[in-house]
Amino acid sequence: MREHTYFTYILAAAPRGPTYVGVTNDLRRRVAEHQAKVGSKHTAKYNIRRLVYFEIHSDIEDAILREKRIKRWRVERKHELIEKLNPNWENLSLENMGF
Repeated sequence: MREHTYFTYILAAAPRGPTYVGVTNDLRRRVAEHQAKVGSKHTAKYNIRRLVYFEIHSDIEDAILREKRIKRWRVERKHELIEKLNPNWENLSLENMGF
């Protein structure tokens, strides 16, 4: 059986600014789409292009469930999740992480 990798991710316009939560099986491609302002009206409208957080899942259902849970959170809780692993809201480099 072939193993797959799925990502739940959060993009932001700026530290503590507007965010977007999504799920994908190709994080590099999906982030590039957001940065090119295609595929999401919300990210294009609010200039949300900075990858600030992501999680890796081996099961698509787990990734989708996590995305839905995070989307239901209040903004402050999303910010706390991001700041736990990325306190400066840096744009994460996928190249340095092997993706």
